[in-house]
Amino acid sequence: MGIGFGLQSITNNFISGIIILFERPIKVGDRVELPELDNLAGDVMNISARSTTIITNDNIAILIPNSKFVSDTVINWSYNDANVRFKIPVGVSYKEDPEVVRDILLEVANKHPGVLKHPGADVLFDEHADSSLNFILRVFTTDYTRTPHILKSQLYFEIFKEFKNKGIELPFPQRDVYIKQFEGGASIDIKP
Repeated sequence: MGIGFGLQSITNNFISGIIILFERPIKVGDRVELPELDNLAGDVMNISARSTTIITNDNIAILIPNSKFVSDTVINWSYNDANVRFKIPVGVSYKEDPEVVRDILLEVANKHPGVLKHPGADVLFDEHADSSLNFILRVFTTDYTRTPHILKSQLYFEIFKEFKNKGIELPFPQRDVYIKQFEGGASIDIKP
């Protein structure tokens, strides 16, 4: 009985390999991410009859059964073209002017050599959160599709530097403390 299940798995992966080779939802050189496998991401290096090899940013080769690419969700970052948009959340204190924040974010994005000019960067005013005004900086890149965290890190460093230079305050959780006096003693009421 165990042999039957083993053959069933091999057959499933073999048929999935044929589907991949004919339908081409992924191909060698594509950048893929597999959410069901803890957001495993890497470049497709080889597609064989039973498995697909991807290389991660840490230069680790991982063999994934072909059935995962047919039955599970697969994010193919380079399926259509190499231009990819990244969203970078940024929060500032409530006392800041949203238009000034937008201008700084766009200035930082437009100075970065890895951010495309066309389509250009834009900024969304996302929400009034508990302790911050939240924005989303959206940028397109071709150079960093395989290393999105590098681009985000570089932009965050520059954003922090520009905010510091221009006196933009970053948010922090604020708590109000009320002290009430009762006959039997004092009690402290802390409200978020």
